Amino acid sequence: MISEKQFNNELQLIIHNAIREDVGNGDHSSLACIPTLATGKAKLIVKEDGIIAGVAFAKMIFEYVDSNLIMETFITDGTAVKKGDVVFHVSGSSQSILKSERLVLNSMQRMSAIATKTKSYVDLLQGTKTQILDTRKTTPGFRACEKWAVKIGGGENHRFALYDMIMLKDNHIDFAGGITLAIAKTKAYLKENNLDLKIIVEARDLDEIKEILESDGIYRILIDNLDFEDTKKAVALIGDQCQTESSGNINENTIRSYAECGVDFISSGALTHSIYNMDLSLKAF
Repeated sequence: MISEKQFNNELQLIIHNAIREDVGNGDHSSLACIPTLATGKAKLIVKEDGIIAGVAFAKMIFEYVDSNLIMETFITDGTAVKKGDVVFHVSGSSQSILKSERLVLNSMQRMSAIATKTKSYVDLLQGTKTQILDTRKTTPGFRACEKWAVKIGGGENHRFALYDMIMLKDNHIDFAGGITLAIAKTKAYLKENNLDLKIIVEARDLDEIKEILESDGIYRILIDNLDFEDTKKAVALIGDQCQTESSGNINENTIRSYAECGVDFISSGALTHSIYNMDLSLKAF
């Protein structure tokens, strides 16, 4: 996984690029009708029930736009909220608040939706050893925030990107000439380049799992699109030789049954790609 320093750098890049995209050479609506020295206050209002996420990120946005803005927080990230709850107040330059408004709302609405969905999956896994993982199926340019939201909702992060973990999936295996060749080439590459990266290998059936287990040094086997019975057999085959992960069309109706097969992790792209933004509003008062 990437370092905390690198992760924070990703967040700053998101803010920088989003403000560049949204503000450009100036918020002319505010510049046209609001005096430069005018001050004001606004509150973040929840408009539907869920798990709030992005409060700490909103603070980062306000500080980036105007370090003199003051944010008073009443509800923190990961808290269950109801319609009508007030999450925070922000006060200071009226122009700065308006310049920040859309990025704060866009970010928090999406992050809260992801945290809410993640929490629902975490609740479905209660009593099992299985943890829910996100994937790389994220919004381009906003991945750090979406993965942060998964953590806020009680899930765990998979690899951040292509550079922080080896993941040999079906296409890698087919292009490389098979599982054993793909693993051997990967180990040689890591040694030649002095890289210390964990290796995950995807298996499409039980025979592929047996072949993967013939190679040592595998961190996790990704059991892809197997039914419940074959997943149980896969977990028994793997034993404690490496970690296990299930993926592939797993939803609210099937996630518990896959967990009960004994896998260590279930990865779900739906946490980040199949959600509707949670309704929030930033209102002057």
